[in-house]
Amino acid sequence: MRKRAFVKAILAASSLLLFSCSGKRVIDETDVPSHHVIITYLTTGNKPHDSGTSEMLEKLNERLTKLVNAELVIYYIPWNNYQTNYNLKLAEKDGSIDLIGTATDWLDAWKNASLGNFMPLSDDMLKKYAPKTWESVSKEHWNVCRMNGSIYLMPEDNYTQWTNHGFMYRLDWARQAGLNGVHSWEDLTKYLSFVKENKGVIPWDSDGSSSTFQATGYISSKSDFIIADGITSTNMFGTRKSSLKKIYSPFLEGRELVDYAKLMREWNLRGFWKEEILTNNMTGSNDNREEFCAGLTGIEQHHTQTWYTQVYNKLKKQVPGADSGFFWFGEESQNVVYQTITHGAMAVSAASKHPERALMVYDLLRNDKECYELINYGIEGVQFRRNSSGYREPVPGSQGIVTNYWWGRNDDLEVRDTATAWDVFDEINAVYDKCKIDYPFSQIVWDLSKVSSELDAVSDIYGQYMGNICYGQNPDPEAYVAQFRAELKEAGMEKIIAEFQRQLDAFYSNVK
Repeated sequence: MRKRAFVKAILAASSLLLFSCSGKRVIDETDVPSHHVIITYLTTGNKPHDSGTSEMLEKLNERLTKLVNAELVIYYIPWNNYQTNYNLKLAEKDGSIDLIGTATDWLDAWKNASLGNFMPLSDDMLKKYAPKTWESVSKEHWNVCRMNGSIYLMPEDNYTQWTNHGFMYRLDWARQAGLNGVHSWEDLTKYLSFVKENKGVIPWDSDGSSSTFQATGYISSKSDFIIADGITSTNMFGTRKSSLKKIYSPFLEGRELVDYAKLMREWNLRGFWKEEILTNNMTGSNDNREEFCAGLTGIEQHHTQTWYTQVYNKLKKQVPGADSGFFWFGEESQNVVYQTITHGAMAVSAASKHPERALMVYDLLRNDKECYELINYGIEGVQFRRNSSGYREPVPGSQGIVTNYWWGRNDDLEVRDTATAWDVFDEINAVYDKCKIDYPFSQIVWDLSKVSSELDAVSDIYGQYMGNICYGQNPDPEAYVAQFRAELKEAGMEKIIAEFQRQLDAFYSNVK
């Protein structure tokens, strides 16, 4: 009893040392899981309405309680207007969230770090409270996650995925059209024309919401444009693969955007989509991916992983004799960049009341086999099972889980599933490996502060024009692009480019 009282006294005294005179948390906390805490994990996605996720969390929390005396709850940011609502929630800093799923290329990770919404994590803190993660991430990768010397992100750097976008198409239909697959935008036009004339379906029943990926997809196919992540969600800025030290915007200069606008006008006039394309996403009446898998439309636009994990086998199952291919953006110019390791990452909220315990929980979710399978797949025997080949498949009639855990997946613990076309995965990996380059600017934290108003202005202009460009809703594409560029220039596009050129020059001057 005396020994226990002594330990409690030491712990109580050590808690007084958690803050320095400046009020900042120090890293040598000796807290142990002596009291139970709730760790709230924030992710993007719609909250599930079934009981499968709750059932899984009950099982997961039994193990988390046993190992670190904590339990996990999930806070969902719905997809509708998710970016704005995500940033607003993080800015509250009211202590209601602990772990935050984030990304530098689509979830404003560096912006939120610079605004003080993420907690800086010292090397010693990570070594102590997330030791397995610390050991598994290389020094080089940790450096990618630093800003002003401190680590703000834990990268998903040991998970193989391809999130570069492109078009899924019916390979069997392409062959009927006399094509050996679709490997260029010219092939794609011929293919869509064949579908329009021969298949009795809308060639592309788009909901009118994919303009950003389409435009940059065409530009990266017809040039060596590389997007600079973390500047704007519109992907307007970057470099050329052949000129990595010079910032430019193909939306302000070059022929690619003009040629793309002309092609989209042609697609519109040829009826490759519905006339009401720009309001199609507001009707709630179509799901192009489901239609594609049912043989009711000719193409679906999304990234490589969606094709080989969801679409490929589903189409084959639902439409006997059907086959699909993937025309990836950049295929013509062999221009593909392997995503940054912070495409999915985990941060700790600056206002977390239990940051050390949050790191302990994350370390388990990422590295403990039982916790990993629960958060990613559910309960074995209830939500999933292994077949005779060891592949994972859903239990018939079971309720799946929705955790949207895209921030710490680990190839060492992954269980291959029966829904994914693994032969296709291996084939496309081999294709990409021959021409891919690693994302070249992972260690740059773009400072947006000096051009924030200009960035807002050009993003607004982009939103006004690009839907009409991407779906051919203008009678004179060349004049329309010229007008778009004039407004971008007036809004400060050249000032933005000059500022990021200055930052890129500074980066290269410090590279040893």
